[in-house]
Amino acid sequence: MTHVPSTLLVTVTGRDRPGVSARLLSTLSVYPVTISDLEQVVIGGRLVLGALLAVDERVAPGVNRERVFEEVRGAVEKTAVNLDMDVEFAPGGGRVGAAAPDRLHVTILANPLRPGALGAITSCVARAGANIDRIERLASYPVTSIELVVSGADSDRLRADLAMEAATQEIDVAVQPAGLHRRAKHLVVMDVDSTLIQGEVIELLAEYAGCAEEVARVTAEAMRGELDFEESLRRRVALLKGLDAGALDAVRERLELTPGARTLVRTLKRLGYECAIVSGGFTQVTDALVERLGFDYSAANTLEIADGKLTGGLIGPVIDRGGKADALRRFAADAGVPLSQTVAIGDGANDLDMLRAAGLGVAFNAKPVVREQADTSVSVPYLDAIVFLLGISREEVEAADEGDASAG
Repeated sequence: MTHVPSTLLVTVTGRDRPGVSARLLSTLSVYPVTISDLEQVVIGGRLVLGALLAVDERVAPGVNRERVFEEVRGAVEKTAVNLDMDVEFAPGGGRVGAAAPDRLHVTILANPLRPGALGAITSCVARAGANIDRIERLASYPVTSIELVVSGADSDRLRADLAMEAATQEIDVAVQPAGLHRRAKHLVVMDVDSTLIQGEVIELLAEYAGCAEEVARVTAEAMRGELDFEESLRRRVALLKGLDAGALDAVRERLELTPGARTLVRTLKRLGYECAIVSGGFTQVTDALVERLGFDYSAANTLEIADGKLTGGLIGPVIDRGGKADALRRFAADAGVPLSQTVAIGDGANDLDMLRAAGLGVAFNAKPVVREQADTSVSVPYLDAIVFLLGISREEVEAADEGDASAG
C-alpha cells in the first residue's frame, strides 16, 4: 500500500507583481486543506512562496488525502501557468512543531558582504551542530546586514566561534537570544566622545588652550587602558586652567555627530526606547546634545568655572569607568527597564564596565581591548547600524521617516 504523506509542500517562484499571493491562496481556498506553515520572500524582483498544506479532516472527515492533494496539484499548476510562475510539489515534513526554545539571532554587518565571508559564518554555525531556520536581509546600505535565525546551538560556544571567524573575515557578527524581549521596551545608553560625536571634546578645548599635544598624549594613554581614567581626566583638565569659558560655546558649535547618530536616536525614540548618554566629558557640552537630540537621561562631569575662566578643576564626583556603569543601572531603574534589556555603546577602556553591565554591550569602532571584551563590535562608521542588531530593518527605518514626513 502506497504511503501518502500527511502534508504537501507547495513552492511557487516567478516574477513578483501585485496579486500573485492572493491568486494562489484563493485557488487553495476551495479545497479542504489548512496551512500549517507559510513563508514568502521577494528578492531581486523574484517571489518565492512556500506553503505547507494538510488535509482538514474536521471539515471533510474520512476524505481521501491522496485525492485531495492530487486535485490541489492540478489546480495550483493551472493557476501557476496563468501567472507565468513555476511550481514544485514535495512531501511535507509532517506536523510543524513549536519554535525551538533555544533559538538565536545571528546578525551580520559588513561593507561589503562577500559570499566567502557569509559562507564561512554559515559553516561555523554548521560545525557548532546548529541549524539555520531562516535568513533575512535587514539592510543593503549603507552597510549590508543579514540576520540568521539559528536553533540547536550552545550560545556561548557559538558566540566565541563566530567572534573568531568574524575577525578573520573582517566583518561584524552579533549573537543574541530570540524571544519577545527583543521587541520589548529597551534602554540604549551611549558614550559621547568618539561614539555619538566625532573626536574628543577635551582635545577641542585643548586647541583653544594651546596644550593640544599634551592633552592628546594623556587621552591616548587613558583610552588604551594604560592610565586610570580619573587621574588622566584631572591631569588634562588641569592643563585647561585659565581658558576663557567662551571656548565652550565655540566647541559646541564645532561638534560633529557621528554619521547615523540622528537616525539612530530618532528611530529608537519612535519605537518607544529610552535613550541616554553617559560621558567622561563635560555637562557644559553634553547638555546641548540632550536638547538637540532629545535624550531621556544623561550623566557627565562638570568643569569648574570662576570669573568666566576654567579653574582647571571639576565639580563633584568624576564619571569614570565605574561611574558609567552606575549611571546605566540608575537610568534602567528610573526607566523601569531590566538590565537584560539594556544596550550600551562605547569605544574606550572606560566604557568596559558599562558594556559588561548591559544586556548587550556594543564596541563601536573601538580599541582592541574593548572589542575583545564586548558582546559584539561594530566596525563600520555608521552609528545607526546599531538598529540592525535590534532586528530593525532599513525598510522599517525609512517607512517611519516617510510616515513622519507625511504627517508633518
